[in-house]
Amino acid sequence: MLDLLKNGSAIGFFRERARWSAWEIAFWLIWAVMFFVPGANLALLTQVLVWGLFALSLDIVLGYRGVPSLGHAAFFGIGAYTAGFLGKYGWTEPISALLAAALVAGVVGLITGRIVRGLHGVGLLMVTLGLNLLLYDYVHRATELTGGDDGLQGITIAPVLGLFRFDMRGYTAYAYVLVVSFIVFVLVRALVNSAWGLSLLGARDNPRRMTMLGAPVAGDLTFAFGISAAVAGVAGALLTQTTQFVSPEVMSFQRSADLLVVLVIGGAAVLYGGFIGALVFIVLRDQLAALNPIYWYFWIGLLLVLIVAFFRTGILPSLRTQWLRWLKRKEAKGAEVSA
Repeated sequence: MLDLLKNGSAIGFFRERARWSAWEIAFWLIWAVMFFVPGANLALLTQVLVWGLFALSLDIVLGYRGVPSLGHAAFFGIGAYTAGFLGKYGWTEPISALLAAALVAGVVGLITGRIVRGLHGVGLLMVTLGLNLLLYDYVHRATELTGGDDGLQGITIAPVLGLFRFDMRGYTAYAYVLVVSFIVFVLVRALVNSAWGLSLLGARDNPRRMTMLGAPVAGDLTFAFGISAAVAGVAGALLTQTTQFVSPEVMSFQRSADLLVVLVIGGAAVLYGGFIGALVFIVLRDQLAALNPIYWYFWIGLLLVLIVAFFRTGILPSLRTQWLRWLKRKEAKGAEVSA
């Protein structure tokens, strides 16, 4: 490794991994342009960004570390209720409340990571699900503290930076969520493209070999859970701040299940898969629920079957694979012509 660092090849490798491609820049520019599109459903797009950020949090532990979780909604709910309690009891400044939500959720995530890092398979799934159900049952029953099914009332959120008040049309909410999502995404992107991110991928593919190489596999998993939980807490806090409402539903198992659906649709371990999956899931949910508010989940299930059949690794990884194959065929034909 020292020789690699001396001749610069390792530095060049990580620089290449961190380089932004044209389609990545275009992806975020499209979201920025949507702010100025007349008639755009900014409220729906704000939900997509929140869910995309939420899916990104799960992607850290599931996609990059290979550890499934059925209770990720717990971290989302912790962030949502933290922002809600702060807004209700006088701490109305949104950015500092967002950081507080990330901190609280991140600490709980570190504790959870320490608990589950020695578990595998069904045992791991049951522990994450159990922790989620415990928190959900508590916020559901603690009506004096959380409001129960009626939700937490009286949440007040001050204007962003003291200048931009949350309006009924959703302009401030959309811009605020977009900026926060982009900042968090850049930080997560830097982490997964670093040596730590490579260590996560190595532990996902061959944990025994990584342990033999001296990598802190268990410690990396604990830290990954902490980072993942903090990102989920930010997503939950954004939902509370933009709607000024939070209920036990944010911690329900249904939300954790929907999150897995979002990541399956978009694709794991590609960072952008969660956002693509969220866009497909939220838009379809909105359209299908308008057509039939009772049986719309049937069509979501059918969509999952089709995706597994035709896009086995999710929409984005499958499209990327097809694109790379097309480029290889094009290069091969070019070589034949030149020969």
